Amino acid sequence: MAALLCWATACSATTPIEQLTDRIDAGASRKFIFEKVESPHDFFELDQQGDRVVVRGNSNVTLAKGLHWYLRHYARIHLSWNAMHAQLPDTLPPVERPERHETPLDLRYALNYCTFSYTMPFWDWARWEEELDWMALHGINLPLALTGTDVVWRGVLLRLGYTADEANAFIAGPAWQAWWLMNNLEGWGGPNSENWYRRQEDLQRRIVSRMRELDIEPVLPGYSGMVPSDARTKLGLDVADPGTWNAYRRPAFLQPTDPRFADIARLYYDELTRLYGRARYYAMDPFHEGGNTAGVDLRAAGQAIHAAMKRCSPDAAWVVQAWQANPRRELIAAVPHGDLVVLDLFAESRPQWGDTASTWCRPDGFDGHDWIYCMLLNYGGNVGLHGKMGHVLDEFRKARRSRFGSTLRGVGMTMEGTENNPVMFELLCDLPWMADTTTLDGWLAGYVTARYGHSVPSAQAAWRLLSRSIYACPAASTQQGTHESIFCARPAADAYQVSSWSDMRDYYDPADVIRAAGLLLDAADELRGSDNYAYDLVDVMRQAVTEKGRLVHAAMRAAVEADDAERFDREASRFLSLILVQDSLLATRPEFRVGTWIGRARQCGQTPEEQAHYEWNARTLITTWGGRAAADRGGLHDYAHREWNGLLRDFYYRRWKLWIDGTSMALRHGDPLPSIDWYAVEEPWTRDTSPYASTPEGDPIDAARRAYHAITAAD
Repeated sequence: MAALLCWATACSATTPIEQLTDRIDAGASRKFIFEKVESPHDFFELDQQGDRVVVRGNSNVTLAKGLHWYLRHYARIHLSWNAMHAQLPDTLPPVERPERHETPLDLRYALNYCTFSYTMPFWDWARWEEELDWMALHGINLPLALTGTDVVWRGVLLRLGYTADEANAFIAGPAWQAWWLMNNLEGWGGPNSENWYRRQEDLQRRIVSRMRELDIEPVLPGYSGMVPSDARTKLGLDVADPGTWNAYRRPAFLQPTDPRFADIARLYYDELTRLYGRARYYAMDPFHEGGNTAGVDLRAAGQAIHAAMKRCSPDAAWVVQAWQANPRRELIAAVPHGDLVVLDLFAESRPQWGDTASTWCRPDGFDGHDWIYCMLLNYGGNVGLHGKMGHVLDEFRKARRSRFGSTLRGVGMTMEGTENNPVMFELLCDLPWMADTTTLDGWLAGYVTARYGHSVPSAQAAWRLLSRSIYACPAASTQQGTHESIFCARPAADAYQVSSWSDMRDYYDPADVIRAAGLLLDAADELRGSDNYAYDLVDVMRQAVTEKGRLVHAAMRAAVEADDAERFDREASRFLSLILVQDSLLATRPEFRVGTWIGRARQCGQTPEEQAHYEWNARTLITTWGGRAAADRGGLHDYAHREWNGLLRDFYYRRWKLWIDGTSMALRHGDPLPSIDWYAVEEPWTRDTSPYASTPEGDPIDAARRAYHAITAAD
């Protein structure tokens, strides 16, 4: 075969793809032959040579995608966030006839700025290594790489004459760096320690190095004009004031006409390159979410941002998010085609690529610029089943067939929080490689079989029901992620959504989710021992408990409206008991324990003071989100709510109990319903340091049975 580079598969793994395979199962690379073949299009191919499976591809990423395709479709092994290791059979199932998949879609993107705060702020190298393996196995070759950007900015500010304390006053703490880097806020959550900066620099060097080993192109953060809000007085710069964002002061924007724009951009890129090397892609998103552009020449700003990037890396392209009004048309008007890649960030619900049915439609798409069809799906890292399963498949195919298909470069996962809804992200990552004849039902049946190791009728039935209910969110819906849990809402008789912008509407029958949970539970005897099954059972049963909670809350509301204190007390007791049932269920999995989140935060610190600071970051983000102004006036409270063990018991339960006790008293005495300062109730938990364990407690199947009994017992 022309240009064939066949890598040796000796007893020790020597290539990146062999090393990845051995991280899945030690020594497993000896069972495969990996062949890297030049090709004008990305492809992978499966074949057989003696007792070894042959995987061919044109890069390490496509080889990894081919490996995962084989594991799913032949060995029935599904590698997922909850289970990145597996024991392969001694003799692999053979590939009886060659199978080839090819795609012209050469960019498969991953991550959102927000992911680095809602999921990743406290990850160590071990967790990042698994994530990079997950990306490669799913064909991702273009992920955002923001870790350690604070180190870059500290170096820039020190070189500009800022003191270390002044630099720390600008750089956000670990949990808020996403919004700092999107020019939404500055300084909140800090200051950061010397240990933190050392840790992040080392971590990013390792992340970027591994990406390059795997033929993954990192998208590094470029320079978009951000400077500290005091830059006018401190440095004498000509800056624009972008205003505020949800009660936070934004950083200033350096005017492109200021003679020092190019100098400061060069300084930034010098620091970035010194630390992490040059890249072929840079992310820049000025004026994110309503930043005031008054007095800014947007065309000149786009030219200055583009020129600075090109001076650093002449072959680079600018990656920008299409979200709300961004990117402003004037900002990208002077950028040459080929030098810009637009992420259609929420394409499953508010596409901007030219679909005229969309409320955010751009009739001319992205004016001839390259773009990526992205699925956002998750907001705030919220826990919950959700998706537009059939719609995503259909709309992606529609986009490819449209007149904008010629500039479509690939697909992207742009979730605000990850480690959730694995079925949806598996579907998205398969889109570029699917045959046009693949149906959703056929794909889903194969997914469930691979995920659990074999096909179990009740499990298949459960997922078919879920795909037609909670995973069939209507095409026209613009709700932000999951149908939020009433348990996590600030208590009220008329409570409905949790976060301020969820835009929720009822679109499925809660009874379908409860039935699906029962069907999945019916498979327990056959699937006990499967980690993927245990995870899904807990997750689906958690959703069923949530559905029951919302139904009971409706009964509580009816009792309040009827001034029926006895009925209210009865329903309220059931409601509170369901929160504790869910808390106990989630204790059986580390992914659903607040102790896992807090434990990771504390492990970043070397001193008790540093550990407490990072714990405060972790606790605050998922509850009040910030101080009183941001939580209440800015509307950010509970935006990052989580149905997690420990948090349910000690935060949400206590909040509801306080309101229920007050409401019961008011109903019995004919008094007005209680008016409660919720921030004053919530803030003490963010300062607490009471320990939470991350080790699972109890058996998931037993806990699921108890939960199912609790939600199906006669009222």
